[in-house]
Amino acid sequence: MLNILGKRYLFFAISLVLILPGLIVMAIFGLPLSIDFKGGSLLEVEFASNTLPAPAEVVALYNDLGITDAQVTTTGNNTLLIRSSFIDEETRASVLQTMNSRFNDKVTIRRFESVGPTIGKEVAGRATLAVSIAALAVILYITWAFRGVHNAFRYGVCAIIAMIHDVLVVISLVSIGGLLFGWQVDALFLTALLSVIGFSVQDKVVVFDRIRENSQIYRKLDFEKLANHSIVQTLQRSINTQLMTVEYMLLAMALFGGITLREFSIILLVGLFMGTYSSIFIAAPTLVIWESGEWRNWFKRGPKPASA
Repeated sequence: MLNILGKRYLFFAISLVLILPGLIVMAIFGLPLSIDFKGGSLLEVEFASNTLPAPAEVVALYNDLGITDAQVTTTGNNTLLIRSSFIDEETRASVLQTMNSRFNDKVTIRRFESVGPTIGKEVAGRATLAVSIAALAVILYITWAFRGVHNAFRYGVCAIIAMIHDVLVVISLVSIGGLLFGWQVDALFLTALLSVIGFSVQDKVVVFDRIRENSQIYRKLDFEKLANHSIVQTLQRSINTQLMTVEYMLLAMALFGGITLREFSIILLVGLFMGTYSSIFIAAPTLVIWESGEWRNWFKRGPKPASA
């Protein structure tokens, strides 16, 4: 039988390698928040000709109008997506008029969105509150559902620890993506993150439920062996459910779904994969460490060498 739990510290180290680089990038450059969270304006424009101006030219145009923080992204063969600080309708009209004259082209606005900084902060606060309430609800539900098991509360806490692991991997991914590819944390990212949390908790409940069932059957079996046996039993189900259904679809969306869906698809692809990974290699090992009291040995000093 596979001894998955025997290599638990290796899996912890792998997770650390996945999470730390992104957190370092976030600490240095900050999280790439979109206008949904920090406020600002988003303008998507379409050019009648197939020749787009260089992003530097569009940034220079915005600078001439007194807007010094414009960011330009190409979204298609003849469209540009421009993010900037908050602009009103009058400024938007000035931008459109200046584009038409400077680039000698017919420019059409396909999308225009503006969010004030107060609304952005409110969205961020509500998102944080929603995730916190969801985490508390998961702990309460698992504690109640596993009430017949010794230390049922620990199952809920370990599920949340593993869920936080998945969230940190996603945030690490977006931080690096923001630095390299211009990704931003927007409302679509929040949708992907909440989906990852939902799938993540579901996977963990499946693994923990098998541990609960086996604890009633193999009462005299050491808890680590029981947990390892339960993980192996659910391993095929977890892999097949993710790879054969969701992951292939998300991979196709990431490759062929267009630039507007690429970031969303990649976040879901990685997040759902890590949800399955953490259910097997993070949540259950954490529960075993807690149940066995192994964590107490982390802070003990080794035996002193015998004196000559």
